[in-house]
Parts: sequence; structure tokens; C-alpha cells
Amino acid sequence: MAEPQAVSSGASVHSIDHFALNVPSVSEAERFFRAFGFKVTSMDTDSRELELRAADDHRWARILPSSSKSLAYLSFNCFEADLGAIKAQAMAAGATIDGDRACDRSGFWFHDPDGNLIQVKVGPKTSPSVKTACVVAGSAADERGSHTRSASKIVRPRRLSHVLLFTPDVLRALDFYGKALGLRLSDKSLDIIAFTHAPHGSDHHLVAFAKSTARGFHHSAWDVDNVNLVGEGASQMAAVGYDKGWGTGRHVLGSNYFHYVEDPWGSFCEYSADIDFISAGRAWPAGDFPPEDSLYLWGPAVPKNFVHNTEAPADVAGVIPEG
Repeated sequence: MAEPQAVSSGASVHSIDHFALNVPSVSEAERFFRAFGFKVTSMDTDSRELELRAADDHRWARILPSSSKSLAYLSFNCFEADLGAIKAQAMAAGATIDGDRACDRSGFWFHDPDGNLIQVKVGPKTSPSVKTACVVAGSAADERGSHTRSASKIVRPRRLSHVLLFTPDVLRALDFYGKALGLRLSDKSLDIIAFTHAPHGSDHHLVAFAKSTARGFHHSAWDVDNVNLVGEGASQMAAVGYDKGWGTGRHVLGSNYFHYVEDPWGSFCEYSADIDFISAGRAWPAGDFPPEDSLYLWGPAVPKNFVHNTEAPADVAGVIPEG
């Protein structure tokens, strides 16, 4: 089923720097993201914009006021030596360069085939360069294996792992992001969902694409130490009323433990632990898996709201595989 993917010689981004999300209620967003475990900073006295920082103190997201929820833009980092080549690749792949942002010296801006606004700039490598050990220690005889609920600490994500975007054409998105940004296929399921990684050392997926009738923002995934913190994060959110979502379970493609919490606008934040890691320059045996064998190894059934693209026309769902 799986064959190692050839390593190309093209230039590539190495990380996501941050994303910007439009939301209809900044105050509601502040409550949700604080509960999730982020450091949330108001950027002005009117609290019209928020910044989200994880335990690593990197600014991973901007939250912007709007009439509805949508991705405002997605920002990637690259090495300085690669910026010119990536811009040339993006233009050759058909990217529409955003001339209104040409004065922004932080790299370049363009629109992908779905109309998403993308930035590529020189910046630090925020993605891991090696896999972080995921240790779940068992208890010895005559010792307690768990602390009490009252002794639990707030779960704070370490960093962003990946984002998943809805798209009307998964294979087109896969082809474009490969040619333009150098992202490589990790695994996919038909034309329903695809996972891509960066070749400089990357989680199994940095950006993923799922089929829908329209573009949309499905989820952001946030790395925590182990499966116990995935579960504690789920309880942390449920305790303050955010009990809708999906999990706890374990994925097949990527292998990570997960729990998704539905945000106030129908997209999700995921607690994620122990995702597969692809070392710099290594070929990965990318596979094409049947839908019923691609989404999760164990966990509760996929709820209907998980595959709904709230940015698509009314009553239209995405088609993330439910097997």
C-alpha cells in the first residue's frame, strides 16, 4: 500500500509561524482559548484583537473581529536562502501574489487556488527538529498510579502541531502546496483527506486538507506531553461548559492520541500527543488508505458535527472519513 516518497530538490518552508482567525465575538474567543490553556493577550484597550501563546511563549495565533468565523491568513516560515526560490515556485504553481501587501517586507503574500491568504517569510523554525519522547510511566506495586482530581494542574499546550483546512479539491491543494511551498505528502485517503509535512524535520502533518464544497478552517492541533494530558485537557474544557467535540481516541494516520473540543463557531481545537515524526531529509512511506481504515484506531464514533463545514452553504457537510 505504501511506497517511500521521493525527496525532491525544491525549496520548502520549514514551519507554520502563526495563523489568524476571524471570529464574530472576541470576548467569547478569549474565554474559550483561556480555558484551553493558552496565554491570551489583548492587543489594545478595546480588546479588538487577541494573541495566543502556548507554553513555549511563541505567538501562534491572532484572533481578529469579524462578522463570521474564517481563516484570515496562514503564515509560514522558511530559511533565508530559500525565500526567493519559494516565491518563484509559488508563482510558477499559479499563486496569485497579493499586491496590496507588496509593501510588507516580511516575505511575500499570495492567494492559494481556494482563495486562502498565505504569507511566506524568513523566520525561526518553530516545528520540532527531533521527536519529543512521549513517556507514560506505570506505577510500581504498592504505589498510587494517579494523582487526585484536585491536584490536577491546568493543561497548557506546548506548541502548535498542525492545522486542517477544508477545500473543494483535496488533490489540487496537495499538488499546489507541494509545488509552491515544498510540502510533501505523508498519507491520504482517496480524494477525501490528505496530510502534508515539511522536509526539514516535521510532525506527520503540518497542514492537512479535507474535502468539502467550500474552503474553511476545520481545526488547529496543539501538542501536549502524553495521552493523560489529552484526557485531562478534555476534562478541563468540559468543566467550564465546552463538552462538545470528539474523543478521546487514537488516530491511524499520524498515530497521535487526540481529543477535539468544538469552539463557539463550529471549528475545533485538538489536544494531541505522540504524533508520528518525519526526520529532515527522510523519505516517508506515504500511503493511500481506504476511508474506513484511515481516521481512528480507537475512540468514540465520529459525531456529525465533526464533519460539518460551518463556512460552506447551509446544511452542507465536509466528508472527512468516518471509519
